Amino acid sequence: MSAIFLLISLFFCLLVGVPVAVSLGLASITTMLLFADQSLLSLAQRFFHTMQVYPLLAVPFFVLAGTFMTTGGVAKRMIDFANALVGRFQGGLAMAAVLACAFFAAVSGSSPATVVAVGSVMVAGMVSSGYTKSFAAGVICNAGTLGILIPPSIVMVVYGAVTESSIGHLFMAGVVPGILLTLALMATISVIARRQGMPRQPSVSWRVTLRAGREAIWGLLLIVIIMGGIYLGIFTPTEAAAVSAVYAFLIALFVYKDIGLSDVPKVLTDSAKISTMLMFIIANAYLFAFVLTTEQIPQATSEWLNSLGLPWWGFLLVLNILLLAAGNFMDPTSVVLILTPIVFPIAIEMGIDPIHLGVIMVLNMEIGLVSPPVGLNLFVTAGVADMTMEQVIRAALPWLMVLLSVLMIVTYVPSISLALPAWLGWGNG
Repeated sequence: MSAIFLLISLFFCLLVGVPVAVSLGLASITTMLLFADQSLLSLAQRFFHTMQVYPLLAVPFFVLAGTFMTTGGVAKRMIDFANALVGRFQGGLAMAAVLACAFFAAVSGSSPATVVAVGSVMVAGMVSSGYTKSFAAGVICNAGTLGILIPPSIVMVVYGAVTESSIGHLFMAGVVPGILLTLALMATISVIARRQGMPRQPSVSWRVTLRAGREAIWGLLLIVIIMGGIYLGIFTPTEAAAVSAVYAFLIALFVYKDIGLSDVPKVLTDSAKISTMLMFIIANAYLFAFVLTTEQIPQATSEWLNSLGLPWWGFLLVLNILLLAAGNFMDPTSVVLILTPIVFPIAIEMGIDPIHLGVIMVLNMEIGLVSPPVGLNLFVTAGVADMTMEQVIRAALPWLMVLLSVLMIVTYVPSISLALPAWLGWGNG
């Protein structure tokens, strides 16, 4: 009875427009008051305990690094480099937009930030070069999802903190699927470009390409510092987040000089607003997970699924459907925080690698970002491209087939996620 009340109260709050964080907190507190023996003091302790979860310290630092990179001209330099690399091919400017999204994803960890940074330049550029605005918006909206798959990913940090999985392993596991999705989007553009006779950019010399790469290298080095530092054992993922924030500050201020000291307070304020919002959602989600565990809901769900006799591949199919449905109505962080305590114990019991499970969840959340009615990338793209929501949805939906295809491949070929951590000597996570 308590489980039913908890879920009904949560979804009722969401349906009437209560913010996700408040919905989680209200549902948890109400359920504990009506059905549990524990006092509100235990809930308050659990709420503030979230602020002491060490891996979650990475969230505000990665947000700050991404804000510095977004505020400066890092995206423009990455776009120029991507265009120099692939612009000469038919449909090359659209391919360059995808490649630029992949580059910027590696320094921002945020899908909306990737859409804003790359889309604000590339949508207008593609339209002026002969692409339709609908095509340009669809490309940017879907390529922007790479922001939560290619490390550093804030969603992966949250998943790692909830499941106590290695965030370093998760980062490494996201690299190959991220490259696979980038190549899949670029290949799709190539096919469409040939059929529709899309334009190509003038070829540039390798000297120009190298110059563009040299301009972009300081931004791209951020991912090398993060992943290299973690892999070599120089610092933990949480420490890597702090290093990335300091590095982004130095690059934006003293190397690229895109911002001055007078702009720093605004950057700090913007990142603080985002971090506060994320941490408030996370704290309430931890509260929700605590009530779930107290009321034995994950255990009951696990027993029910086991009684169905689903094989591991059947469970993963059901999981994908569940995550895709949830992603239509909630942001990625909320979905991961709400569903992970329920599905994680079941997945482990079925022998599914926790790192592989994390990548599957992130890929599903990518699709949720471009799925109506509340896909965040849809709203951001509508603002960047100056289009209505209906127009953006029609532009983005055909590309979902590419994302779904990559999801299915990664789901049922675990080595795509696990090969790189294993090759680096980290085992299966």
